[in-house]
Amino acid sequence: MSISLTANAAERVQRFLAQDGGVALRLAVRKTGCSGWAYVVTLATEISAEDQRFEDQGVTILVDRESLPYLDGSRVDFVTEGLNQTFQFDNPNATEECGCGESFTIR
Repeated sequence: MSISLTANAAERVQRFLAQDGGVALRLAVRKTGCSGWAYVVTLATEISAEDQRFEDQGVTILVDRESLPYLDGSRVDFVTEGLNQTFQFDNPNATEECGCGESFTIR
């Protein structure tokens, strides 16, 4: 099981943690959107015994056990396109993504 970050994503997360506080990056999925599942990216203020913990480029990444099968093997990037800045997921488990990029489908 693994979750990884690009250098851009790691730098952005470290900046968010320094500015806003928190102990880790928390990744999850929730049922929604036109394709079924959406990514949830937040800063964690604590680490639960239920969290799966990953370390990459100096960042602690937490994923709850229910979300892990949907995110396992994902690589997270932080991209700037024009005025928009967002985290993007390269998720090997996603079989389709909606046109807006907000949600994805898994078989």
